[in-house]
Amino acid sequence: MTRGGSTARAVGIVTLVVAGLLGSAYVLGRSLVPDQTPRHSTGVTTSADGPHYADQPSVGEPGGAPRATATASASAAETGPAEAGQDGSGRDAADDNLFGAHATTGTPRLALTFDDGPDPRYTPQVLALLREYDVRATFCVVGENAQNHPDLVRSIVDAGHTLCNHSWHHDVGLGARSADAIRSDLLRTNAAIRAAVPNAPIVWYRQPGGAWTYPVVSVAQQLGMTPLHWSVDPSDWELPGATKITATVLSQAAPGSVVLLHDAGGDRQGTVEALRRILPDLTARFELEALPTDPT
Repeated sequence: MTRGGSTARAVGIVTLVVAGLLGSAYVLGRSLVPDQTPRHSTGVTTSADGPHYADQPSVGEPGGAPRATATASASAAETGPAEAGQDGSGRDAADDNLFGAHATTGTPRLALTFDDGPDPRYTPQVLALLREYDVRATFCVVGENAQNHPDLVRSIVDAGHTLCNHSWHHDVGLGARSADAIRSDLLRTNAAIRAAVPNAPIVWYRQPGGAWTYPVVSVAQQLGMTPLHWSVDPSDWELPGATKITATVLSQAAPGSVVLLHDAGGDRQGTVEALRRILPDLTARFELEALPTDPT
């Protein structure tokens, strides 16, 4: 073998060794870098503006549950049991997900409900619009927001609106926790509300995301609260814009409807603008009510 051939072989061996070492170093370095993939498991994010909530979990999201709304019941009549998820008894299977939570007012009157507040930017705007049209509504408040903004809780009650417990920090997975954990969460929320308005009745509970379970319904009832769902959901938390929110509410509203809207948990200016458009129509067609403080 010539000297040139030996040299070339030596260079080749050195090259392979260096390449192997570099590859090992890269793998080791990657293993030391924290995973940067964003995770979303609670339905809550934070920002300089405060907590932002995604009220409806995606199917398959940890702690989530499928939506159970009037839309499912309406589609059952068109698609038949197999496609609509009925169990053959004539009942829509989606109704089972409510575990007895109220989805209508039980009267010809219509109820507007506002979730996730109070919020210092949007709740006052909602209250002003309701006052302008002499409408009473129901506010499902989050405990941490009630604690942070007791003045707004007082404003809600002073205006004649009904309060509803919406958990301490909008825990979509609360219903999957132990009965003791659920009870502690709901009592903590009630305590924050009563710190602001000591004598205000709290007789309604709304589970974040509509993720109802038997335990959360049972505990709420043991604490004297009636579980509250909804029948009209324009998904305003998805920020579809005021026009779409308005169209959904006005087209789906019917006697007895419970309309789901949000006055906090994110950018709710579209909801405020939609409310400005919705109220003239709804007040002309229906009698609007705050849900009663003695639902029994």
